Amino acid sequence: MDQEIASANIRALFHQQAPAHIRIMNARRNAKGAITGITHQNATAEMALQYCDIIITAARTVGKGVVDVEDNDSWERATIYAVPLVRYMGKGTEGLQKMREEFEVENEGIAIPAQVRWLANPRTVRERRQNGEIAASLVVFVVKGNKVAQSLVKKGIKAAGVWYRV
Repeated sequence: MDQEIASANIRALFHQQAPAHIRIMNARRNAKGAITGITHQNATAEMALQYCDIIITAARTVGKGVVDVEDNDSWERATIYAVPLVRYMGKGTEGLQKMREEFEVENEGIAIPAQVRWLANPRTVRERRQNGEIAASLVVFVVKGNKVAQSLVKKGIKAAGVWYRV
């Protein structure tokens, strides 16, 4: 379906006589359900957003749930230190998806558009935990906006009532 959204957009932009370089060349759905599209190499997201109405209309012909199009150029990567493995890794913990939801609920203005991930290979982290080598690890995630990222670095982020250093 995701490639059908890209195809619908390419055709719609062509029919509306948008410049040839203004095209959505690839589309993928992330874990949160958001569809991310990649523009042609000679176009920026800002250029494509000038055709926002056409892009949304075309995408809705394939996926009725499309509600908005926005620029993701301002996504910033953040790292959290000392995340307890007992809470976020292993059966019954709901893993990092739970952490992501806690971030969004407990920190006003935070939008995390992609999955939170362990910095190291999860298998390695799990093995080191089982061997008693580590009890915590680092996670990485992205947030929308440079100001949000700077604020997190300055004050940290809260999950389940615990503040973490970013």
